[in-house]
Amino acid sequence: MSYPVTYHCPHCEAIVELEREGYLADKSVTPYPLVGWEYADADGDIEAADGVRFVCGDDGTLRDDDATGCGEPFYLSYVRYEDGEEVTPRAESEYVRIGR
Repeated sequence: MSYPVTYHCPHCEAIVELEREGYLADKSVTPYPLVGWEYADADGDIEAADGVRFVCGDDGTLRDDDATGCGEPFYLSYVRYEDGEEVTPRAESEYVRIGR
C-alpha cells in the first residue's frame, strides 16, 4: 500500500510530496547525494534505488500547485543495509561549502 509522504527542500523550504510504499525507511534529506547511494528520479523506480533525486519545482512533486520551487536538486536517502548491517555514509573526500 502506498502513502503520500512530504519533504522540505533544504534550499528554499518548499514542500514536495511523493507517493511511496510504507516499508521504505528514510535516512536523510540533504542538498547533496550521499557517497555510494544510487538515486532514482521522482517519477522513476524509487523502490529499486537507494533514494530519490528531487529537482525543486521542476519534477512535478511540489505539494502546492501555486508554489514555484527554487529549481535546485536535493536528495532523499533511504536506510541501506549490507550483510544485515546498516550502512553508514562515508564522508566526502572534499568539503564543499553550500551557501553562507
